Amino acid sequence: MKGNFAALINDSKPVIVDFHALWCGPCKVQSPILKELAAELGERVRVIKIDVDQNNALASQYQVQSVPTLIIFKNGKPLWRNSGVTGKAELLKILNPYL
Repeated sequence: MKGNFAALINDSKPVIVDFHALWCGPCKVQSPILKELAAELGERVRVIKIDVDQNNALASQYQVQSVPTLIIFKNGKPLWRNSGVTGKAELLKILNPYL
């Protein structure tokens, strides 16, 4: 996944990476918010879900210590990150300058 992940985040449009786990309650709350955001923004943004239990090295590389953790990348560089559930309105506000 590591090489493929680097290619995915190295995009000229914003890429939201959702580090999550299947057993995580707040992750189940975050997921539909991201789906709604992706549907609203369409091709202007990409959302990627990374299961931390299956991708330990990647989670460790980005120092993900709690889930959900969202990181927004553009051109391979992290622009913003947050642990915990983030609402759609807040995500839109954060993404707006990068769209």
